[in-house]
Amino acid sequence: MTNKPTNEHETPFEEARQEDENGNQYWTGRILARILDYSDFRNFEKAVKKAIIACNNSGQEAEDHFVESNEMVEIGSNARRSIRDYRLSRYACYLIIQNADPSKEIVALGQTYFAVQTRKQEVFEQATEDERRVMLRDELRKHNTQLADAAYQAGVLTTLDFAVFQNHGYKGLYGGLDAKGIHSRKGLKKSQKILDHMGSTELAANLFRATQAEEKIRREEIQGRDNANRAHYDVGAKVRQTIKELGGTMPEDLPVHEDVKKVERRLQKDNGLLPEGD
Repeated sequence: MTNKPTNEHETPFEEARQEDENGNQYWTGRILARILDYSDFRNFEKAVKKAIIACNNSGQEAEDHFVESNEMVEIGSNARRSIRDYRLSRYACYLIIQNADPSKEIVALGQTYFAVQTRKQEVFEQATEDERRVMLRDELRKHNTQLADAAYQAGVLTTLDFAVFQNHGYKGLYGGLDAKGIHSRKGLKKSQKILDHMGSTELAANLFRATQAEEKIRREEIQGRDNANRAHYDVGAKVRQTIKELGGTMPEDLPVHEDVKKVERRLQKDNGLLPEGD
């Protein structure tokens, strides 16, 4: 692998990242092994075993980060067999790569990627509501760009097409409300953007919607505006159903918050990144 990505969102590790129904990120062992250029999975498992020991020594429960699973694969003549795999947390991947072959260039890239991602999670868990809002809004901005690209590849070509596509996602997540309906329900002024006035819980739900919609469109190679719209709606509805099953507040009923851009400037000023009075 000689092409170096320009940022973390273009790395093979980011592309391999998956999320479960609760929004927890994970990577599969088989895919991670291929990315790390392990031709023999047994050699990769040696790194896994070392990582499990390191995990236990750090005071963490290895079972929370390394989950064994089975995958059915084709072996020819319509026959299939079960092979061992792993569902790995971000921390598990970080430990595995620390114990992988350091002579491989891709391993060095992985060490940087997972170190940054692990640190981001630590910062997020310690952050205030304002800080979480700023971080989530930034992530949603990035992923909306990736979602727009996936939608374009599926045939959502014009600005109007994309607005309709986005509204299908909103309708699924917000029980039938489109962007205009959400705007009205929240009592926002015409100039106020709905995403900029969401709290961290609502932003997280929309981030999950965006990431899962992008993944579904790419994974299933969806083509056609109507099919893309339907996929986005279905993902939004699934996120809404998950919120309901967990006993959470429906997104349209969550409170309106201060403009996140003002919050970001205040945080920058508090951290000495902006001069007083700016």
